[in-house]
Amino acid sequence: MNINTRSTLLKYLLLTWVALLFIFPVVFMVVSSLKPDLQLLQDSSSFRAFLPVGETSLNNYSSAWERVPIGRFVFNSIVVTAITVISSLFLCSMAAFSFVFLEFKGKAVLLSVILATLIVPFETIAIPLLMLVNKLPWIGVDGFQIGWLDSYHVQIIPWIADGLTIFLFIQYFKDLPRDLVEAARVDGATWFQVYSRVIVPLAGPCFATAAILKFLVMYNQYLWPLMTTQSESYRPVMVGLQYFFQLNIAWGEIMAYLSIITLPVLVFYLSMQRTFIASIASTGVKG
Repeated sequence: MNINTRSTLLKYLLLTWVALLFIFPVVFMVVSSLKPDLQLLQDSSSFRAFLPVGETSLNNYSSAWERVPIGRFVFNSIVVTAITVISSLFLCSMAAFSFVFLEFKGKAVLLSVILATLIVPFETIAIPLLMLVNKLPWIGVDGFQIGWLDSYHVQIIPWIADGLTIFLFIQYFKDLPRDLVEAARVDGATWFQVYSRVIVPLAGPCFATAAILKFLVMYNQYLWPLMTTQSESYRPVMVGLQYFFQLNIAWGEIMAYLSIITLPVLVFYLSMQRTFIASIASTGVKG
């Protein structure tokens, strides 16, 4: 075995070990969801926790579905997350484009303010933000009303723009060749055409990365939806998790619930991973 083969083998062994470390919690969650509570707790202290041995069934899934409107919660989370991610990618990338390629007064100060929001924890603005959205007007299908509580838009609008996403796009756009922008402007392209036809096709990896980060943040939202939603019609999956800790705690049902709500995350991550790799492979500037 030559040095190159040995190095490749060691690299794959290391990657396999790291992959197993990350997949073990998922395996434990899925396997535990098939066991009754007593067996789940007994097996948790041994390697049997990762094996579907003993008395296994899908009873926890049916019980969890009866206990909580899982379908409604998953639908709410997907709607809120999808709209927020799409809106955030569009608005934050346009904001970053303006900071990188346009010149206007107060740009440095405005950018400093946006970046300063990264160090402000949400808990410090939660109550003021709640009081604000409770006084704002809204025109929807039900007509004009005051207050955004118990709705989809109260979970979406405050999170569309954020400093981290803008910062990611700014750092990526800075590395793109300005010659392309100048050439497009000389050819008569508007700034929006430059953004949509020149910058966006080259920024695939950044869009994929920002989408994954934003998706995880929005799908895992708990405190803000808990504060702003009162009915099950608008509550997301993380708020639904607290239902299982009321009265008697059923650990098997909790694992079944977590297995169900984790599925959209895995599907989104795998799809964006392919997009990320394809974007890297296709990104480049030909002379």
